[in-house]
Amino acid sequence: MRINKFLASSGVASRRAADQMIIDGVVKINGRICSPGDDVNVGSDTVTVNGKPVNVVKKFDYYMMNKPKGYVCTVKDDKGRKTVMDLLPNNAKRLFPVGRLDYDTEGLLLLTNDGDLTYKLTHPKNEVPKTYLVKTEKPVSDEDVIKLRSGVYVDGVKTKKCNVHLIETNKSGSKLHITITEGRNRQVRKMFEAVNNCVDFLKRIKIGDLTLSGLNRGEIRQLSAREIDYLLNL
Repeated sequence: MRINKFLASSGVASRRAADQMIIDGVVKINGRICSPGDDVNVGSDTVTVNGKPVNVVKKFDYYMMNKPKGYVCTVKDDKGRKTVMDLLPNNAKRLFPVGRLDYDTEGLLLLTNDGDLTYKLTHPKNEVPKTYLVKTEKPVSDEDVIKLRSGVYVDGVKTKKCNVHLIETNKSGSKLHITITEGRNRQVRKMFEAVNNCVDFLKRIKIGDLTLSGLNRGEIRQLSAREIDYLLNL
């Protein structure tokens, strides 16, 4: 098994984070610092991260959080900011966030120790739809909606076509639902900047067909068997 997949399957981190750990030289196979692309013989090789042995997880855990503003989606933050991990119960098993919502964005966040699912939900090639509620500082015109649906340039690269539904608009701004299949850094905010507007409020309300289901801001719950099965079969 490829080393990054092994680490993800063992609940250490997502594949992307595992790749960075390997590059940083903190991962060893049988006492030797490994390289990206190395393979692990599960059951016979010994893998360590920062000197601690890694064991295969026998049962994965899956949680949903309604992330509030003012938290970052990392396990630790080098700037000392609050992280979503601070909202987990003390008895929660080792988890990591699936993707990221920025500091000022709230809404649906998944946490798990299943690295393969994290890879599936976050890799751009899988085009998992994510829906956001957006409130803008200025009214959004029909022309702007057409531009957003067709794709706008963000950091020099055009965004993929997306679904945009204008809910209401008045002189103080607009409320919309936008569904994207990419996960670029601060993408929704930058898309509205591309049509000369600013996002005043941003909340993720759906991942695929999965919704917050009445979960209050800052609350967390385990996913049901039906929800887990849905995500695994996306």
